[in-house]
Amino acid sequence: MNKLSEKKAMLAANLQQMKKVIVAFSGGIDSTLVLKMALETLGKENVLAVVANSELFTDEEFNKAIDLAHEMGANVEATTLNYLSDEHIANNTPETWYYSKKMFYTQLNQIAAEKGFDHVLDGMIMDDNSDFRPGLRARDEAGAESVLQTAGFYKIDVRQLAKELNLNNWNKVASCSVSSRFPYNTALTEEKIAQVMQSEKFLRDLGFATVRVRYHESIARVEVPEAQIADFLTHSEQINQALQQAGFEFVTVDLAGFKSGRMNESLSEQQKAALMTA
Repeated sequence: MNKLSEKKAMLAANLQQMKKVIVAFSGGIDSTLVLKMALETLGKENVLAVVANSELFTDEEFNKAIDLAHEMGANVEATTLNYLSDEHIANNTPETWYYSKKMFYTQLNQIAAEKGFDHVLDGMIMDDNSDFRPGLRARDEAGAESVLQTAGFYKIDVRQLAKELNLNNWNKVASCSVSSRFPYNTALTEEKIAQVMQSEKFLRDLGFATVRVRYHESIARVEVPEAQIADFLTHSEQINQALQQAGFEFVTVDLAGFKSGRMNESLSEQQKAALMTA
């Protein structure tokens, strides 16, 4: 067997040890692979895809995830998370990632208990272990399981296996909570969130699939992949007008290009370590 085949076999074997599982389903490629393998291994009657809607993710992403889970033949449960009810999240403190995941996993465990499911699975992969992921602490506290990590899956493995399994989102661009667009300790409001979401949707519709609009009060700092900056600038007048209509006074492009987790650069390594282990 090649290495990917071995990982797939290990994933299937681990799933076979479980009876009834909930899959935290976002519609991203990682959770899609978990749902696909769970359905194939355990059968539809033993798998429930739970899709969460909240203020920090777009309704478009939520609806697409619901549709995709149904297309895959899964039983689906929609749930709502009021993230902004938690002061750590509403004020976007450096602890926001921990508290948002804590709320998320708590909700999943409640659903599992109510409906008689034994395990809660998420889509965390090996790459997440080398990144700043305070949510991993919340996962461990809640007893949720990252079956892709257990089987040693990295992003490259996930995409390759998803392609082999004919999952049509195998190369989907990763999405992330809109709170990542704001500097830490910036109070989040529905108005500010709408500004960012409206701006990013315009840019995606314009053809920039990978994009972040970072919020700096009156300034929108836009990140697109470095190779697309020149193309981005050819639409500068159109983009400037659209983002000003969304509520920004000034629109800038980050010459360093897109980088996931850019706002975390304001945290020291000591702060990050403390947040991961507190």
